[in-house]
Amino acid sequence: MKIPTVLLSVVISGFLISPAVADCGKVTIADMNWNSASLIANVDRFILQHGYGCDAELVPGDTMPTGTSMVEKGEPDIAPELWSNSLKAAIDKGVAEKRLRVAGKSLTDGGEEGFWVPQYMVDKDPSLATIAGIKAKAKLFKHPEDDNKSGFYTCPAGWNCQISAGNLFKALKLKDDGFELVDPGSGAGLAGAIAKAFTREEAWFGYYWAPTAVLGKHKMVKVDFGSGADREEYMTCTTSAECENPKVTMYPPSLVETVTTESFARRATEAFGYLQKRGFKNAQMNELLAWVEENQADGNIAMEYFLKNHEATWQPWVSTEVAARVKKALAGL
Repeated sequence: MKIPTVLLSVVISGFLISPAVADCGKVTIADMNWNSASLIANVDRFILQHGYGCDAELVPGDTMPTGTSMVEKGEPDIAPELWSNSLKAAIDKGVAEKRLRVAGKSLTDGGEEGFWVPQYMVDKDPSLATIAGIKAKAKLFKHPEDDNKSGFYTCPAGWNCQISAGNLFKALKLKDDGFELVDPGSGAGLAGAIAKAFTREEAWFGYYWAPTAVLGKHKMVKVDFGSGADREEYMTCTTSAECENPKVTMYPPSLVETVTTESFARRATEAFGYLQKRGFKNAQMNELLAWVEENQADGNIAMEYFLKNHEATWQPWVSTEVAARVKKALAGL
């Protein structure tokens, strides 16, 4: 028996899928080598596969090689968490040449950097949420090797953020208030210094970034410099090792986007629409990353935890029909 063209559809998991969704086809998704990106990549894979009928596959990725490959080779189809500032010119060129399309922000409030103090210190003395308060109470922040000095924990040697943290230390004239830079030696050393302070409820002052498990487990307050964020100053001087006269500026948010190939955006319009809506706030991602670390979970396990326990977050990203298909697939895990 012939089926009228108007009724043609694809049935997946007992639900009708529109032809536009069925056209999704094979989709490759970059699985970056850090926890937040891997979580998002696995969430995208599961939702695209079970909600939109895509043949979704994860492929290894990293910021520079993935961005370059998408521009030059048209693959992978999706980079779920691309820190765009480091290759902005290439992305802009790819968009202008209709090779790439930016779906939206994967971290809606951007990647976050700053100088931080523990929440418990601010609860006792609200002035410590400001750089003026920090400078006035410098003696609280004992240097780990010399009690007569105050300690500021900077970024580990060799990391790019060591340059910006050092320039802002200089711009804020923290040395005049008795502070000395403390090199933690490694990322683990910096995280360990924070954990040690929280265990003892001691004073701590230093650089950190989000989203991270550390800021998910340990409630910190970003110190206000009273300057606002000057992106031009930050890009041209704060981040430069040759900057001789750095000025005070807060860290501007880092642009963290979901980027796809133009061919994917055109052939899979409904799936692309999901990516346009999908995004996480730093505070929520911090908590998720803390759960990942505590449970030693990989991206796939983290995806299952998120989809099963945070329906209120992800359901608005999709239609009622897609949500039903995703939940049915989750029930089978």
